[in-house]
Amino acid sequence: MKMKKFINSPEKLTKELLEGFAAAHRDLVTLKPGNMVVNNRLEKADRVTIVTQGGAGHEPALSGFVGEGMVDISVVGDIFSAPGSKACVDAIKLADRGKGVLFVVLNHAGDMLVGDLVMKQAAKEGLRVVRLVTQEDVSNAPRENGGDRRGLVGCVPTFKIAAAAAAEVKSLEEEAAVARRFADNMATLAVAVRGATHPSTGIMLDDMGDDEMEVGMGQHGEGGGGRQPMKSADETAEIMLNILLADLSIRAEEKAMLILNGAGATTLMELFIIYRRCEQLLKAKRVEITATYVGELLTVQEQAGFQMFLARMDDELLRYWNAPCNTPYLKKLGV
Repeated sequence: MKMKKFINSPEKLTKELLEGFAAAHRDLVTLKPGNMVVNNRLEKADRVTIVTQGGAGHEPALSGFVGEGMVDISVVGDIFSAPGSKACVDAIKLADRGKGVLFVVLNHAGDMLVGDLVMKQAAKEGLRVVRLVTQEDVSNAPRENGGDRRGLVGCVPTFKIAAAAAAEVKSLEEEAAVARRFADNMATLAVAVRGATHPSTGIMLDDMGDDEMEVGMGQHGEGGGGRQPMKSADETAEIMLNILLADLSIRAEEKAMLILNGAGATTLMELFIIYRRCEQLLKAKRVEITATYVGELLTVQEQAGFQMFLARMDDELLRYWNAPCNTPYLKKLGV
């Protein structure tokens, strides 16, 4: 089947989408050489700053969260590919306002390889950088082998919480400790019912039967070993939520953040039906939902499915989550 997408030359995909993104949000971000999406207020930042990197094709992530109160520079690679290490080092130099830089990397092979090179170069040049790796996919490794877990939508609330800690004039080490505490207490599980096509090649990233779904699908269409007959919304919510609760060992009277992240082609109707059941189940277990988001934060082109994210919360983390931010795809007035 011929791929049907509104694109021009596949070779210009990343260039053109970044030009359009920056033009549409010129009040918040600027596109600079090296495919760097930069917070317009970066020069005025008197705090620790945040840099992240990753491939295009997952919009609005990651550049959609560049702005005041979240990411300061997003370095963008080609579709599903990590950017070069030089561009990341350049971004760290540009971002540093004298307080140091938190460098957030999602745990995928290419991103980690680039991250290693960046940290080696940063050490050689005497740059003050702390790297934070987000790795919360419960489907491909147990919690005791967390280093093998893939990074999914958990990077987005991590950006938010880390930036809010920085805004309180915390040191780089203090901000990193807050972000790590949150990241160490989060878990994500994805499910897909239809695969996506690679927008440059038209190749189907994964496919499944009309009556099948896969629990544990990866960010780039990687199988998770959870292929099974299609279930109802309530059944799917219960399967996934119980896995996340067990992974985090969340008990009655604890507080939690719940995010349902659409993968690209799943409707808000479906996500709200799933959310409804999750809330019912958590209420029955006496787990208090104190922070929520339902919508698309990190997608996989037109993949049909969603990621369910759960994190243990406390009053400090909740304050950081609710702190003001102004980015293209997440805005908070503060409470």
